[in-house]
Amino acid sequence: MAAKSNNDKQERISPYTDEELEYFKEIIIKKRDEAEQELESLQNSLRESMENASDESAYSFHMADAGTDAQEREKTYMLYNRTRKFIRYLDDALKRINNKTYGVCKVTGKKISKGRLEAVPHTQLSIEAKLKRR
Repeated sequence: MAAKSNNDKQERISPYTDEELEYFKEIIIKKRDEAEQELESLQNSLRESMENASDESAYSFHMADAGTDAQEREKTYMLYNRTRKFIRYLDDALKRINNKTYGVCKVTGKKISKGRLEAVPHTQLSIEAKLKRR
């Protein structure tokens, strides 16, 4: 019986027209490009931070400075991982657009509102389903 429900999810057709799907695709691609730039910036910041950590300047000998530097590196690394995850979500949304399953709530099976998809284009949950999860 579980296999049947998986098949039903795969066979769902998007409630949006091809033109609307193209509109969402453009939004997602724009967000993905911005996220890629952010990822590159974070990667450069991490690289510089690691290089500076190995430098032995007069300023790096203070333990408080070393702790702050380590904390900043950790924060940057967390942002880097979060951005990578966001890009994966956007890539998954693009796949759903290509296979015409985009815009259907995976919990309720109902159409996700256009406004929600414009705000959170990678979402797979309607507002109704999202509020129930809280």
